Amino acid sequence: MTVAYTITPELRTKLKEPFGTLICGSYKETMGKMKEYISKENSPLLISVGDIVSINLHVHNIQPQLTIIDNKSLRTQVVAARAQAEETVHVNNPQGTITQEAISAVKAALEKNEHTHIVVNGEEDLLALIAVLYAPENAVVVYGQPHEGIVVVKVTSDRKEQAKQFLNAMKPSKS
Repeated sequence: MTVAYTITPELRTKLKEPFGTLICGSYKETMGKMKEYISKENSPLLISVGDIVSINLHVHNIQPQLTIIDNKSLRTQVVAARAQAEETVHVNNPQGTITQEAISAVKAALEKNEHTHIVVNGEEDLLALIAVLYAPENAVVVYGQPHEGIVVVKVTSDRKEQAKQFLNAMKPSKS
């Protein structure tokens, strides 16, 4: 397993701020707003990062093409409501890092036109940056913002550039 990036304490603080549009409310409220957003934006691709947001999307009949989960919420084991996927990929990605294995899995999943689950052994949060970086423009990446709601990121060239800046601010791998 090759670690490509490691988060710094300064960046950890910065990344606690939403990297897109914060939609506040209960699961039911945020999913209702998400349905409205998706129908209005007509995005070509939806990617979810995180267990609770992914479960709620599936429960509310919103089907992401790519789901990235670690079977935990706030570092506590959760029982995931398993939605059917055409492919399930398992990767290692320790907390506070982004591995080359995880990057490759996200890139490969985005190149396919099938519903894929990436199940992370470790932590999936930082993979939202990789999803934004490699998703096509106008795709939507959604992730949970603990105790507040969900964050919706419409992929644009500006957002891709911001994701690159965050990655460049991380400690690169020494290997």
